[in-house]
Amino acid sequence: MKIDRLIGILSILLQRDTVTAPYLADQFEVSRRTINRDIEDLCKAGIPIVTKQGVNGGISIMDNYKLERTLLTNTEMQDILAGLRSLDSVNGTNRYGQLMEKLAAGTADFMSGNQSILIDLSSWYKESLAPKIELIRDAIEHCRELQFTYYAPRGDSERCIQPYYLIFRWSSWYVWGWCKVREDFRLFKLNRLDNVQLSETVFVKQSVPLPDLTNEHIFPGGIHVKALFDAGCKWRLVEEFGPHCFEEQKDETLLFHADYTDKENLIAWILTFREQVQLLEPEEIRIELQQIIEKMRERYS
Repeated sequence: MKIDRLIGILSILLQRDTVTAPYLADQFEVSRRTINRDIEDLCKAGIPIVTKQGVNGGISIMDNYKLERTLLTNTEMQDILAGLRSLDSVNGTNRYGQLMEKLAAGTADFMSGNQSILIDLSSWYKESLAPKIELIRDAIEHCRELQFTYYAPRGDSERCIQPYYLIFRWSSWYVWGWCKVREDFRLFKLNRLDNVQLSETVFVKQSVPLPDLTNEHIFPGGIHVKALFDAGCKWRLVEEFGPHCFEEQKDETLLFHADYTDKENLIAWILTFREQVQLLEPEEIRIELQQIIEKMRERYS
């Protein structure tokens, strides 16, 4: 992508006194004419680049601008490279690794194994997720509509959307776009998408708001939960809700308090603790849980 190449060229120019157009063309595997156009674009963006002809000539940034080499510190560059590396963990390619090498060209520090942050965004569903992510990225870049089957608690449905954002949140991948069925913006979880196809229909990209993904908006609460857990569940409660979600009792049991959003998710979560938990409140969900357990007992008897 052109923006990747421009960032890479700027990084090299900030780290070296002078480079030649053939060197940049070789580094980024493009023609010298493309490099010349890139240099023009960087100049238009306000970067003071000068070119000199002759034996000792080349491309460089004006001396008085080189004082701004701290534009990206080592720590900031390490953070950028960690983010790029994490994207390769999603799609199984080395696309961002190659960009990382170009960004780090001209310095030994960034690529010598000094990285202290390693991010792996891959999951158990990597084989099915990677093609979806690539297809959705292509649809967003070229303003193409997406068609797919979507599996939701209320049933399956055929959807057609105009995609705008790929989002990684709550340990899962989502696509945010205008749903033509609901006539509104919707968030779709990629693991629930099937038969994803790129439509021939091209849409005109609008200036759309970013989705409100705050926990308060997506998970507004409303169900006040009170439960008693065995002491052996402490590690999991801390992992999922933090160390202040319970009070240790004299018998070492854990009195748990929290707000939950969805009743079905709450019941499913409670059942994962098997006999190690007793739901105290809300009373109506406690009764429903008892009925579920009785039906399970009948099925397994």
